Amino acid sequence: MKIGLDIMGGDYAPKAIVLGAIAAHQSLTPDQHLVLIGDTTQIKPLLSEAGFNPDHFEYVHTQEVIGMAEHPTKAIVQKPNSSISVGFQLLKEGKIDSFASAGNSGAMLVGAVFSVKTIPGIIRPCLCSMVPKLKGGSGLLLDVGANADCKPDTLLQFGILGSLYAENIMQIPNPKVALMNIGEEDEKGNMLAMATFPLMKETKLFNFVGNIEGRDLFNDKADVIVCDGFTGNVMLKLAESFYVLTIKKGLKDEFFDRFNYENYGGSPVLGVNAPVLIGHGISSPEAVKNMIFQSRDMITTGLVAKIQAAFQ
Repeated sequence: MKIGLDIMGGDYAPKAIVLGAIAAHQSLTPDQHLVLIGDTTQIKPLLSEAGFNPDHFEYVHTQEVIGMAEHPTKAIVQKPNSSISVGFQLLKEGKIDSFASAGNSGAMLVGAVFSVKTIPGIIRPCLCSMVPKLKGGSGLLLDVGANADCKPDTLLQFGILGSLYAENIMQIPNPKVALMNIGEEDEKGNMLAMATFPLMKETKLFNFVGNIEGRDLFNDKADVIVCDGFTGNVMLKLAESFYVLTIKKGLKDEFFDRFNYENYGGSPVLGVNAPVLIGHGISSPEAVKNMIFQSRDMITTGLVAKIQAAFQ
């Protein structure tokens, strides 16, 4: 198994990424290898500084970096020797089994679609994120930003993708899938929600439990919560702020500690033909470590193959 990692992506790259890779290495088995993609002239001194044997990793040298503010499509085309572009080329050629980066999220989405392509039958890939549950465990929220505007059949597919992820990665049997709405009643919501509800109610592809409201995000009414990317991104950023607020207020609470993005590592891109993960731009070594573990889990469970089979 070869887990590709962009060393140049993120606000604190390359140091935070390299330190995260070192931390993850301690828990990887001998057949699980990290492939660091980026400027090796910057990587090697960091490894030496940490007293880490560089022979534990594989390296692919690149000379360009896609900045966080660059236009995604233009950057992918104009910087073919960037760490993100090279990472996707390696993924396309099967030289790595997954690719993760805390860099430009738009470039990661574009790169995934251009290189390994969308799984046949899927309208649009999406991003998902973990949300902590009050009584323990986690739920899944999707989409959280890849698709600001959606159609009913797209949300239906998000339900399938989320159910497969929850079952295979989160080990939740027969996960409960719900539609985020402004009320629990069948006829509630905007035009998108009202058109999506009957599709989900009639499907046999996942365990649909109906509409839920924003106050249900952290309870046990649903394991998988489906919404458009605009709504999901607003909810995710609000949830992330809870942890920051508790720190600023000097509060210590186990539940709110679980809102720390570092615990989850990154957001998987669901619906493309290989495991791809996008980390937070401010990813710390702890977040990078967990992003690597999530990459490993997506490979070992064969999640992509199961999604492909579901959409045949």
